Amino acid sequence: MTLKIGMVGGGYFGRFHINAWRRMKHATLTGLADLSDTCRADLAALYPDLALHRDVDSLLAGGYPDVLDVAIAPAHQAALIRPLLGRIPTIICQKPFCRSLEEAEDLAREAEDAGTLLIVHENFRFMPWYRAIVEAIREGKIGTVRQACFRLRPGDGAGADAYLSRQPYFRDMERFLVHETGIHWIDVFRYLFGEPDAVYADLWRANPVIRGEDAGLLTLTWENGLRATLDANRTLDHVAKNPRLTMGEFIVEGDEGALMLDGDGHLLHRMRGAAEAREILYPFEDRDFGGDCVFHFQNHVIAHLRHGTPLETQASDYLHNIRIEAAAYRSAAESRKINLRQPHPE
Repeated sequence: MTLKIGMVGGGYFGRFHINAWRRMKHATLTGLADLSDTCRADLAALYPDLALHRDVDSLLAGGYPDVLDVAIAPAHQAALIRPLLGRIPTIICQKPFCRSLEEAEDLAREAEDAGTLLIVHENFRFMPWYRAIVEAIREGKIGTVRQACFRLRPGDGAGADAYLSRQPYFRDMERFLVHETGIHWIDVFRYLFGEPDAVYADLWRANPVIRGEDAGLLTLTWENGLRATLDANRTLDHVAKNPRLTMGEFIVEGDEGALMLDGDGHLLHRMRGAAEAREILYPFEDRDFGGDCVFHFQNHVIAHLRHGTPLETQASDYLHNIRIEAAAYRSAAESRKINLRQPHPE
């Protein structure tokens, strides 16, 4: 069975989606809609055989696809998706997912009521190094995990021209670091370590030319004492041939050893008490974005639809990430740790 895929949005990141769909054996990208004349002209040059449409109505005029991949900004997601619920079996929505927790909760509930499978395009957990790390943890290579820290240092947010060449809308986002970027590591931490109990965040703006925060410390805590920290500053860089490959460095420490990820995707394992670390080899292709994580995510979705394999990023589950995000901003505003197990008082 080959599934028909339609797309809305062909901007910078949407092109990674396009590349991935076009490589899949059991999915066919039948058309793409984008309101921008410039974007459609660029896409026509890159993909001359791809059917391009100015709007969603034109895209759907020939029939509904099995899957609609929505790669547009959060401000327009809910308005586009709502009329299609119950009409398209599966909809994938790019992150950030909606503009607020309330909007995301409403859309997820409406999709479930309408019988549409709504999935969030969260691809970082599909980066091959995180799949290798979770396997190493499950195999007990470092014992019980006690602490973890990811140092986010992409280096793309420095200077007066920060983000202009790739994603200029970053500059105008009121909530930037956690909402746009940190949400990925909230999801990664949940994927690796399970559901946290509390969050503490200290957020600030390092580059004054942008509107929102671009640096911060975000720590999630677990009942067993585990602490996982995102130490982030988008104006700083790290050692890497491509600073956007891993976007930083990661260490996961357990009572029997540690796992260390560098900026080139090398994963090292050091046993407790050892003076040296050994590299863990794992399948890894440096293609498109983040070790080809977009392809891995979309292939995961197709496998679920064809074979019923478990699905990891359904919207109803992804709401946990957004609740943690909302709590992180509340923590930063109130300068205190927020208990995630207690409902937020209205």
